[in-house]
This record gives sequence, structure tokens and C-alpha cells, in this order.
Amino acid sequence: MAAPHAIHEEFPNDAARIHELKVSDAHFARLLEKYDEINDQVAGAESRHTPMSEEAEIALRKQRAALKDEIARMLAGARA
Repeated sequence: MAAPHAIHEEFPNDAARIHELKVSDAHFARLLEKYDEINDQVAGAESRHTPMSEEAEIALRKQRAALKDEIARMLAGARA
């Protein structure tokens, strides 16, 4: 089961576009990989399976938000 805030949950109407960009744009594919990695770390911190300081968890959340913003910009550009 995917961690909460998985990219397909964040952009439920863009599954086809996400797949298209993932296979055609190496930068986008790397963004998705990094997003998933960070999102899994946040989920681990939230569930207390991966103990970390509050500051570290906040930093991860900020990284996840920045990645999500960049993914959203690329998806918007692909819509145009």
C-alpha cells in the first residue's frame, strides 16, 4: 500500500500525463523517485517507525512540498 500523499493521490486526474512524462522525461522521472523517497520518509516519521526529530520531519515535509510544486509545474506545462 502506498504511503499517504502518494503522487497519484495528489494529482488524481493526471495519471495518464504523469505516466507520459515519467517515460519521456528523465528529469520528471527523477522528481517522482525523489518525491516517493521523501514521502516514504515522512510516512515513517509520522507512524513513528522511523524516529527523528521534529525539525528533521519538518525539513522533509518542506522538501516534499517543493518537489510536489515542481511536479505540478511540469504537469501544467504538459497540459498547455
